[in-house]
Amino acid sequence: MKTLTPRQQEILELIRSHIARTGFPPTRMDICHALGFRSPNAAEEHLKALARKGVIQLTSGASRGIRLTSPDASDSQVTTQGSHGLVGQLANMLDIPLVGRVAAGHPILAQEHIEASYAIDPALFAQAPDYLLRVRGMSMRDAGILDNDLLAVRRLSDGDARIRNGQIVVARLHDDVTVKRFMRHNADIHLLPENPEFKPIVIKAGDASSHDFAIEGLGIGVIRNPASLA
Repeated sequence: MKTLTPRQQEILELIRSHIARTGFPPTRMDICHALGFRSPNAAEEHLKALARKGVIQLTSGASRGIRLTSPDASDSQVTTQGSHGLVGQLANMLDIPLVGRVAAGHPILAQEHIEASYAIDPALFAQAPDYLLRVRGMSMRDAGILDNDLLAVRRLSDGDARIRNGQIVVARLHDDVTVKRFMRHNADIHLLPENPEFKPIVIKAGDASSHDFAIEGLGIGVIRNPASLA
């Protein structure tokens, strides 16, 4: 990896901390506001420089299309722990199911929906996910969530606080499951895409308690499908 300038290192740390805190990379405007840049173009030039140096990858056309490629710890730090350290690391991994297509009328974690199970480092996300959901389509492109990516999801329980505006949710609509940004306006619920080619979905107040609609969980991070970066 090439040496970073102090400003590039500052931006890289900002990206890391934003992902650790929210589960998603920052937008160019987030970087501008945090570091006092006057224009998103300034943030873009620094991001392109980081990409050229191999520490991030950029997805064209996505406002959050930033992916870290360099781990926080070097390979030498891992290998010097020896076999006992490696066994300890593996023991701490989370066993997380991967959900593919969801059949109509079946719970999202029904056995027939589980494609595989992955060992996930708990430090990868700010919160421990309950499952990974394979994303279908490009409606959340500008949030950095692309077709065939794996969205890390935390299930909601009865004791959870009310969902906040702006959070990314997994919602069940009739016989479909969709990933959208949540927004409550008066008593209605708006499920907003992050791609202007798609229209918002509006759930009227009277339908929000219907068996045909439910918020299944909160998106807390994303694992990029390598093919989507091509």
